[in-house]
Amino acid sequence: MASNPNREIRMMQLTLRTAEGQEPDYIVEGYASTFDEYTLFSVDGVDYNERIDPHAFDEADMTDVVFRVDHEGPVYARSSAGTVKINTDEHGLHQVTDLSRTARSRAIYDEIAAGNYPQMSFAFTVAEDHVERGTHTRVIDRIAKVYDVSPVCFPANPNTFLTARSLIDGAIEQERAERLEAERREAQRERIRNLLEVSQ
Repeated sequence: MASNPNREIRMMQLTLRTAEGQEPDYIVEGYASTFDEYTLFSVDGVDYNERIDPHAFDEADMTDVVFRVDHEGPVYARSSAGTVKINTDEHGLHQVTDLSRTARSRAIYDEIAAGNYPQMSFAFTVAEDHVERGTHTRVIDRIAKVYDVSPVCFPANPNTFLTARSLIDGAIEQERAERLEAERREAQRERIRNLLEVSQ
């Protein structure tokens, strides 16, 4: 399958539902996304943040979300098979995945339980977003599609969020250009004041 250059990935926490000392039920759950603001990266000492609007998932295509490892390779569960369940609440996008159906998916659960995949991330595309320049925050207004939820061996690096960076980088460049223009105008006004003082 060809990769989608607009696809983005965000980190999430992963929870095993089985209590310690009990037989595993092979269920993993957690929030694929929350509506809290988080920092994507810093430039010139300024934090650039991101926030997902609480209604961003209202029209998102979540009809066939798959559970894979590191966003590639075999599928271990999927929503169209009833083994991945996703819903939104006041906190965010919640997922519950059943890995009990096959020996291969149970083996992935065991890898997660062993701590080899300490976090998860989810892959999605954005339908609409904007930047709040005053707070340097990208707001994701609408998500087009959620593709997968994946346990990952390493947390996602915010600096690889290319689509997010391209949007915010535009805002950064605009702010720099406006600052330079304001400095140029102030320098010009200062030269005029100096000329007026000399001529008096």
